Amino acid sequence: MKKFNIRKVLDGLTAVSSSSASPQPGNRENDLIQETLQSEHFQLCKTVRHGFPYQPSSMAFDPVQKILAIGTQNGALRLFGRPGVECYCQHDSGAAVIQLQFLINEGALVSALADDSVHLWNLRQKRPAILHSLKFNRERITFCHLPFQSKWLYVGTERGNIHIVNVESFTLSGYVIMWNKAIELSSKAHPGPVVHISDNPMDEGKLIIGFESGIVVLWDLKSKKADYRYTYDEAIHSVAWHHEGKQFICSHSDGTLTIWNVKSPAKPAQTITPHGKQPKDGKKPEPCKPILKVEYKTTRAGDPFMILSGGLSYDTVGRRPCLTVMHGKSTAVLEMDYPIVDFLTLCETPYPNDFQEPYAVVVLLEKDLVVIDLAQNGYPIFENPYPLTIHESPVTCCEYFADCPVDLIPALYSVGSRQKRQGYSKKEWPISGGNWGLGTQSYPEIIITGHADGSVKFWDASAIMLQVLYKLKTAKVFEKARNKEDKPNTDIVDEDPFAIQILSWCPESRMLCVAGVSAHVIVYRFSKQEVMTEVVQLLEVRLQYELNDMESPDAGGEQPPALPTPGATSSPQASAPQSHPSTSSSSSDGIRDNVPCLKVRSTPLKQSPGYQVELVVQLVWVSGEPPQQITSLAVNSSYGLVVFGNSNGLAIVDYLQKTVLLNLGTIELYGSNDPYQRQPRSPRKTRQPSGGLCDISEGSTTSEDRCKSPTSAKMSRKLSLPTELKPDLVLLSVCPSRAVNPLDNRDNSFSRSRSSSVTSIDKESREAITAFHFCETFTRKTDSATTPSLWVGTSLGTVLVIALNLPPAGEQRLLQPVIVSPSGTLIRLKGSILRMAFLDATGSFLPPAYEPWYEPNAPDDRDEKDKVRKRRPVSVSPSSSQEMNENQYAVICSEKQAKVIALPSQTCIFKHNITETSFVLRADVVQMSNGICVACFCANGHIMTLSLPGLRPLLDVNYLPLTDMRIARTFCFTNNGQAMYLTSPTEIQRITYSQETCENLQEMLGELFTPVETPEAPNRGFFKGLFGGGAQSLDREELFGESVAGKASRSLAQHIPGPGGIEGMKGAASGVVGDLARARIALDERGQKLSELEERTAAMMASADSFSKHAHDMMLKCKDKKWYQF
Repeated sequence: MKKFNIRKVLDGLTAVSSSSASPQPGNRENDLIQETLQSEHFQLCKTVRHGFPYQPSSMAFDPVQKILAIGTQNGALRLFGRPGVECYCQHDSGAAVIQLQFLINEGALVSALADDSVHLWNLRQKRPAILHSLKFNRERITFCHLPFQSKWLYVGTERGNIHIVNVESFTLSGYVIMWNKAIELSSKAHPGPVVHISDNPMDEGKLIIGFESGIVVLWDLKSKKADYRYTYDEAIHSVAWHHEGKQFICSHSDGTLTIWNVKSPAKPAQTITPHGKQPKDGKKPEPCKPILKVEYKTTRAGDPFMILSGGLSYDTVGRRPCLTVMHGKSTAVLEMDYPIVDFLTLCETPYPNDFQEPYAVVVLLEKDLVVIDLAQNGYPIFENPYPLTIHESPVTCCEYFADCPVDLIPALYSVGSRQKRQGYSKKEWPISGGNWGLGTQSYPEIIITGHADGSVKFWDASAIMLQVLYKLKTAKVFEKARNKEDKPNTDIVDEDPFAIQILSWCPESRMLCVAGVSAHVIVYRFSKQEVMTEVVQLLEVRLQYELNDMESPDAGGEQPPALPTPGATSSPQASAPQSHPSTSSSSSDGIRDNVPCLKVRSTPLKQSPGYQVELVVQLVWVSGEPPQQITSLAVNSSYGLVVFGNSNGLAIVDYLQKTVLLNLGTIELYGSNDPYQRQPRSPRKTRQPSGGLCDISEGSTTSEDRCKSPTSAKMSRKLSLPTELKPDLVLLSVCPSRAVNPLDNRDNSFSRSRSSSVTSIDKESREAITAFHFCETFTRKTDSATTPSLWVGTSLGTVLVIALNLPPAGEQRLLQPVIVSPSGTLIRLKGSILRMAFLDATGSFLPPAYEPWYEPNAPDDRDEKDKVRKRRPVSVSPSSSQEMNENQYAVICSEKQAKVIALPSQTCIFKHNITETSFVLRADVVQMSNGICVACFCANGHIMTLSLPGLRPLLDVNYLPLTDMRIARTFCFTNNGQAMYLTSPTEIQRITYSQETCENLQEMLGELFTPVETPEAPNRGFFKGLFGGGAQSLDREELFGESVAGKASRSLAQHIPGPGGIEGMKGAASGVVGDLARARIALDERGQKLSELEERTAAMMASADSFSKHAHDMMLKCKDKKWYQF
């Protein structure tokens, strides 16, 4: 074992009064425990990203592979196959993805970006990589088109020109279609950017080009001139062909569709205004909003489908965005919840010159993905199997649990499956490509998200998948506002009064506790049976900061009587628990007192199977002061207790007896041990907003240990921090998606309840409760046996211990009071306390005691119920039967440092200063497959792990700088080297810090590309072959190749070989050999030779590095082969 730094440990002597840093003769803890974890067990990598792609901008679909690609405004690329097969890639530039085009059934994708670059992605490897890029220098890209089974990509630009790119070599052809040649004298002005390019489905030699101004040109590629020009006086947004190539349709900015016969350019064959009101006198219908896109799809048996987005009339104010499906004489208008970004019609055939047979429409919205079934009456939507609803209401907090009890996921799934909506399409989800990975990880994982609307969602996160299991709505226990004006007057938050701030969950007992932004705590039990709750159990707690020396600034005003605080007396257990009924909602002079922020419902509550309310605890107003937001929360099923704290103090509640056991101001917790000189309270001159986080202060505290840092990921408490961070920090208040500055708003909202008799203490000595830990341990130095206790951590770096004296289990537990008393034990660290945990004498993790789950609504047979309750062990903690010589270790981690303290001696045996310049945002004590460690995420972006109990640094990676407070609030570590955070308002990013998981990741990831036969091309038929007609093919190589067209200007665009070019080929080559072996049998039957291809593949694997040099020769030798067969 490595030696620890004695000098650093000596620094800690001041912090723990009796700590002995160097190993004492009688204190050989550090020699006894051999640490198993080494730095080679750790490696950091991203595993998978879940959720809806944030700010989507484009979409493409491969109809043969059945893979959907979505590009976003920040250069991300998300690929979706069958449920459970998804992949995330990122363009380095971060520029918006303006268009995506699959090389259909070839395992490749072309992306065009707003920075005028075009990229070729190889999808034949599990982590797709860029093979080639081309960056245009002088032209801006506006539209791209890649014909099916062609290797020549048409690129239209803002100047109205069209360039042609060879997708094999990613070089530009010398063939260019210049705008002035295309329009010649048909228009005096510049026609605008190219908004559309496509070839005639029946004749590859004819290209239709749509210019923004309203001009459409049919270009003959061979003769290099325009055959026809079609002009319309409204701007064009999109163009679509009829599959026979004799007609095309344009959508315009005035809400009209024009249908043109190819050979009659004089005027449109038909003009339709789908949403325009037709005037009676035959005049033109009134203009509508632009039709942004139209698709024209034919069917063998019936009428064609015309599908369009936009085009609503201007008088439909407040109407939601719509997709219109016109089929024969029927027009269906499908309302969407969000604006439409793009849509695609899914068709049975990849060939543009065949009947299209559309069967579904994929609609990409700003915040959702909807797939509509075209084959069923009423166009129902498919049930979306992807986890895209993370952001249904903004996420306000998360917790992640790996290695849960195995029966948990089935239990949550069975209650959640009853919440499913009805009315979905009966068909299978149409995006069904790819294959699942071979998951070697078999342990259950659960992610819980808390949301701004008070909902809590449970997700199955096992084996790098994500699936929603169950949704709980916590707002149901409160009265609903009857009308808009009658909003719950919370005065703590401007909106989202039910937002979840903290979650505390015990997976073994399934007890759930949530703390909300309106200073409320709700305790839930899990039940598989429905129950009707006549009265929701409610406790109101008056948690206030010290009441002594209260002054009234009103000269001659009545001084309100000081209420005794329960637990503040010399013998805390003597004071009866107080639960104030809300009798005095406001005193005669209008001061709000004893009123909670939300009203609990008075009517009976029907509780479905799943999580059911056991108890609601609310903090109340105290003499015109709103309650402070809750900063920490813990529940323990073995003791039947829930505890919560804020910047005023803490309250311990017995949820079995529904009583408040302790209600103490932070100062009173210290008793005579208070290390701070606190200022007596002085009248408040200006009213401070009490929105938790807004209490931001500049100065330093009396203690030199006070760190200047913002809050931990799940807390809202007093902050003292560098000024440049302040504007962002205010947003942490709960709902980061709304960029309001709560400081200003809240000051105004408080002016209503401003009162001159409000008093305050010196802000600097306000100390918040930041962490709790229930455990069975040695509470005092003199203890010879372990007893239940509660460890409390504060924002000033103090750990205090409260002893718990529990009655015997069974009936006695419900009748006798639990006795709680501060023990006098006090431990000090630098910085706010984030996490506490305990190890036994061998250095193994000691979990808090818990009680196994039982059905709370069992049949109402009292004796049976009691038997069940008596049988349950009060503690499943191995520490309860420890002898005196068996010591324990407390692990305490703050924003600045970590300490390991031997118990019962309370000696600090290890100490590690985690960071000097930054501060830790999240710390967790986690179980790895071969040991236990502390994992920390720092505000400077570093992720670190420390060994236990020795606190040796094992991993320190600069992962990501803290760009926004969302990451700080949602980052969490869990067992087996897993971690997660919200990388955008809609997406969860999962990462691993385990070497083992990083090595197995390749196997676990799904395959996007699977070898599939391309469908047969449509038959031309005898007569069409005889008399012409049918599809005309074109030798594009002859037209666009270097020998005929020459080289393009070098300054026009530069070629950049992609990182996936050579390395990607090495990785993909072995896969390609396997693919070829599978494809070989099929190809042999068709009498095709593969010898040339196999030699090529062998050569490619042997010298992947020279791949780029040979690519050109290969292309020329095998010009008739598809590029993917190399």
